Amino acid sequence: MRRLLLIRHAPTQATHEAAFPLDEPLDEAARAQAAQLGARLPRHATVLCSPALRCAQTASAAGLEATEDPGLAECDFGAWAGRTLADVHEREPDAVRAWMTDPDACPHGGESLAAFARRVAGWLDGQADGDGGTVAITHGGVVKAAVVHALGAPLDAFWRIDAGPLAITELHAHDGRWTVTRVNSAGGGKAADPLPATRTEVHPCCAS
Repeated sequence: MRRLLLIRHAPTQATHEAAFPLDEPLDEAARAQAAQLGARLPRHATVLCSPALRCAQTASAAGLEATEDPGLAECDFGAWAGRTLADVHEREPDAVRAWMTDPDACPHGGESLAAFARRVAGWLDGQADGDGGTVAITHGGVVKAAVVHALGAPLDAFWRIDAGPLAITELHAHDGRWTVTRVNSAGGGKAADPLPATRTEVHPCCAS
């Protein structure tokens, strides 16, 4: 069996402001939160992380030795990077509406949701073969896209999945096929404990 734990990085200023992220670092409070993550994870798993600074710092604060994996990178938000969703919506309401309703739209000049989802799906398919456990420190958008692909759900389900900072989403693969074991688990139990999935909610922005 293949066991994959997808973890969104610790919160950043962009997280607090509902902003499309730049490559911002963690502050001291976020590092302290991330330090508690290691107790929730299996001891002998392979650890991968997105190339983003906030993911590398989350892994480091948790005491994890992670290998950078570009497949775990967040969506490219193009010209919207560093701006809040509220600001973009105020100045470019039609563009935001298109982005949230048309998976092929990329009004910011970066990746469309459809292109981003295909990228994540390809990475996830590559992880399905083999045995053992892997921890992946990544982004909310990547976690949500992975759950959509694992379930074979329509892409608009992306907006109905939540992935909070430092929450764990667990997927298992049997014979190359994924099942979803838990989603957005923010509990403090040990990784071996069967933590229940939390309720998912519509979230207007995949920025993380």
